[in-house]
Amino acid sequence: MQEDGSCPSCGRVLSEPAVQSLHTAKNLDLKRLAAGDDADVDAKAPWHFKLLVVALVLYLAWRIIDLFV
Repeated sequence: MQEDGSCPSCGRVLSEPAVQSLHTAKNLDLKRLAAGDDADVDAKAPWHFKLLVVALVLYLAWRIIDLFV
């Protein structure tokens, strides 16, 4: 397809060319782009990560107690 949306062999218009907006420094939102499509949904930590953090805190607390006892 050519730039104007026409067929290269017969010249018939297949589709209208899609007008895309230009990305400039004024209209570029880096925070929205970095967040992805689900920007409004808060991602929560999975349960096994929370369990690992609790186990780490308990282990380190035990190691500190073991130093003084």
